[in-house]
Amino acid sequence: MELQVRDNNTYAATGGKVFDRRLSTVLFIHGSGLDHRSWALQTRWFAYNGYSVLAPDLPGHSLSDGAPLKSIEEMGLWLADFLTAAGVQAAHVVGHSQGFLCALELARQVPEKVRTLTGVGTAGAIPVNPALIEAALESAGKAAEMLLQWGFGSKSHYGMSAIPGMQPIAIGRQIMSNNPLAVDLQACAAYHTGEEVASKLEIPSNLVLAGEDRLTPVKGGKRLAEKLKAGYTVIEGYGHMLPIEAPKQCLHQLRELVSSFD
Repeated sequence: MELQVRDNNTYAATGGKVFDRRLSTVLFIHGSGLDHRSWALQTRWFAYNGYSVLAPDLPGHSLSDGAPLKSIEEMGLWLADFLTAAGVQAAHVVGHSQGFLCALELARQVPEKVRTLTGVGTAGAIPVNPALIEAALESAGKAAEMLLQWGFGSKSHYGMSAIPGMQPIAIGRQIMSNNPLAVDLQACAAYHTGEEVASKLEIPSNLVLAGEDRLTPVKGGKRLAEKLKAGYTVIEGYGHMLPIEAPKQCLHQLRELVSSFD
């Protein structure tokens, strides 16, 4: 599905079904350097089980035009414009990593657009190693290699995959190498107010965390859950890239959480 958002062509995956704004909408927000493909299994399940789905590529990412947005605050406001362009009054909002920081800002700036919040592999702040940002400024592919080595759990590094014949680290590398990873990482590094924002929200929330997450460790996710007054689940044996690395386990948690509020 293609929309005009701020005069730019924007692509959003709809889970394989025609988008119907009359149904409850689930908005999926990708993480740094990623795109709609990181939510492939999850979007398809929701689309075929009574929901409408939107998984946009943020500006300048993959199939969406426009310059990449340089701050989390700006990304949150862009998401509000995106939902308006799609004709959605309010959505269940699911964000992975940086995507959940964007969701927090959407909820802070335009709370009426958010029915529920679900964070996956995230925390209230996501510090970024300066060496990673330097690498990304030089080469998105080089930085992607570094990030994915840290971002996946041990099972993926041993070659295990939830999708026969496909290697999740290779998928992540292909996506990130062609996206504005440096801009995203800089935006994450500059955003420090996630826990403060979370503590002021009155929106039903939940978190899905990863036991082997080295980029947003579980303790940071638990602290964010406390600020949100939210429940949380820890999926053991997997790393930061939960939507790609453990798609079935991630989906199981998401469908339980979203449906419980609908």
